[in-house]
Amino acid sequence: MRIMIATAGSRGDVAPYTGLGVALRRAGYDVALSTTDAFAPLVRAAGLEFRGLPADTRSHAGVRNRRELMRAAAAFITELGQGFADAVADGTDLLLLSTTTAPLGWHLAEATGIPTLGVYLQPTAPTSDFPPVVAGSRSLGGLGNRAAGRFALRMADRVYEQAVTELRHRLQLPPLSASTMRRRREEADWPVLYGFSTALVPRPSDWRSGMEVVGTWWPHLDATERLPADLEDFLAAGSRPVLIGFGSMAAGDGERLSEIAVRALRRAGLRGILQSGSAGLTADGDDILTIEDVPHTLLFPRLATVVHHAGAGTSAAALRAGVPAVTVPVTADQPFWARRLASIGAATDPIPFRSLTAERLADALGRVAKQQTFTRAAVTAAHHMATEDGAGQALKAIQQMTGE
Repeated sequence: MRIMIATAGSRGDVAPYTGLGVALRRAGYDVALSTTDAFAPLVRAAGLEFRGLPADTRSHAGVRNRRELMRAAAAFITELGQGFADAVADGTDLLLLSTTTAPLGWHLAEATGIPTLGVYLQPTAPTSDFPPVVAGSRSLGGLGNRAAGRFALRMADRVYEQAVTELRHRLQLPPLSASTMRRRREEADWPVLYGFSTALVPRPSDWRSGMEVVGTWWPHLDATERLPADLEDFLAAGSRPVLIGFGSMAAGDGERLSEIAVRALRRAGLRGILQSGSAGLTADGDDILTIEDVPHTLLFPRLATVVHHAGAGTSAAALRAGVPAVTVPVTADQPFWARRLASIGAATDPIPFRSLTAERLADALGRVAKQQTFTRAAVTAAHHMATEDGAGQALKAIQQMTGE
């Protein structure tokens, strides 16, 4: 049976599906991961078939405010839709759809009859438990949270409208709005698996049937992979360091962020590792090392604290390692995950990206170093996460769905 996983976005939107894909391949499925060309090496390194989608998020890396984000997202989605049908046509018996690709994939399923399953990394369905992940606001109360959640879905529908119109025309389907298709899927209890931990987001009791939180899908890690020798030497040379990195965020802010990071670390009296990322962080010194991308799984358990942008994947990886965080959310769903980490006691209150200073960062690092409650909360969450098997639960759901 041929399964195609379709996703698009930043590295954090793609990497978790390499682990899910490998688990499905080991169970005997023929698995392709369809995403943008920038991640072809990541997909192929996991031993999965790569199918390209014609869009590129890297040009949107500097987007900050919500209006710019909506405009960039609409352009990206429209471009994405144009190549989605080609990827599916290469042979697909089951289509696994991410948050980004589902509103396009539903129309492909209508045209081809291919069954689909949602595999989401963010809790997108409205609930009274919390505000929508893209709202960046604190709880509005039960009724307010649900209303805001429905409004966020309507805004997402607008982002997809042009792409849906063009895709349905290409597929020779009659016109149908993005919002009408979404409501049809909801009314049909379309199944969605959520690939995050109940340690961070327990399943809301007011969600409809067909939606399950199964646990995190971890990026594939080759058994032979090791940390670079200079990083091993640095880790062995003193106390546990602090990692500071912003992943694929903050392009163009490298000089400012590097200066803040160095001043904060020295003010707090801590050793540090700067992960260059899209921002291009860099610094020199006996007490600070600059690194490129390395697997979170290998590095995080050996750290004292992780300073990060609160992307879903990085947030989960720090928790899994039992390491507390200082979060500096930049955009999109990052404020949501930052608040969730703080709410379980595994991180300090978020420092908004535009409000970041060396003094605020040093103060937060000092509190994490002095107050063991942050570490204890992270370790408790790590124990909980160790009981979850996100990929295994997804495999079971697919086997039930396909009768295999």
